Amino acid sequence: MYIYEVVFKEKGKGYFFQSHDSQIPNQAHVIVETERGLQYGKIINKIDQSKLKISLNELKSILRVSTLKDDEQFLKNCKDADSALKNAKKLAAELNLEMRFLDASFTFDRKQLLFNFYAEERIDFRELARKLAGIYKTRIELRQIGARDKAEQIGGIGICGRKLCCSSSLQHLESVTMNMAKNQNLALNPSKINGACGRLLCCLQYEDEEYIRCSYGLPSVGDKITTIYGEGQVMSVDILNRRYKVLVDEEIKEIVLEDEKIS
Repeated sequence: MYIYEVVFKEKGKGYFFQSHDSQIPNQAHVIVETERGLQYGKIINKIDQSKLKISLNELKSILRVSTLKDDEQFLKNCKDADSALKNAKKLAAELNLEMRFLDASFTFDRKQLLFNFYAEERIDFRELARKLAGIYKTRIELRQIGARDKAEQIGGIGICGRKLCCSSSLQHLESVTMNMAKNQNLALNPSKINGACGRLLCCLQYEDEEYIRCSYGLPSVGDKITTIYGEGQVMSVDILNRRYKVLVDEEIKEIVLEDEKIS
């Protein structure tokens, strides 16, 4: 059995599937079995089975490499989903529902129609779901997503001047905590540590391990310590360069830690 990673949209999350075929190339489109029904996806990687952390029994199967007929069906589904999205927006406005729709998608076999939307508060969308089900004669799922998921789908430019990580490079949105900002000695100013989504910057998470490593042996700002210049108080710390400044007898002294093995 061979394991492949499949995505269902560009820069989307990858999911693992198994197949008896060992020669499916990267970027090939395939039809796969999922809990929601049949889906049309794209191979992005072949996985070494020995590195897989889940049981093969938990994996669904790749049914086939897509055919021309499959490709045509997928394009039709996309076109119909765009039309359904416009109808959903119109119906939501008629029902006075404060919700912002982001996208809509049919499963490949059209057994389910999924809408992703963003709203500040919880929305009672039961009446909307009934109306949509009456039009499209399939199972309707309305999924309210968070601010970070919204930013991932819409995209934008971060405070660094580059495209948002969540919409350009990150495949998995990990948990980000305030402790990560504290580990980097950042001022806890929302305008400095929050991203375009209004939540903590994703980059705090993937830089955290290096900051923890480099902070080994460094004092904290405000600590009173004894140095080669005498006793003083730590005024600032440069974690990545492993240096800090101390106020000793009303003079600022900079101390650089000797290169040493840090873990």
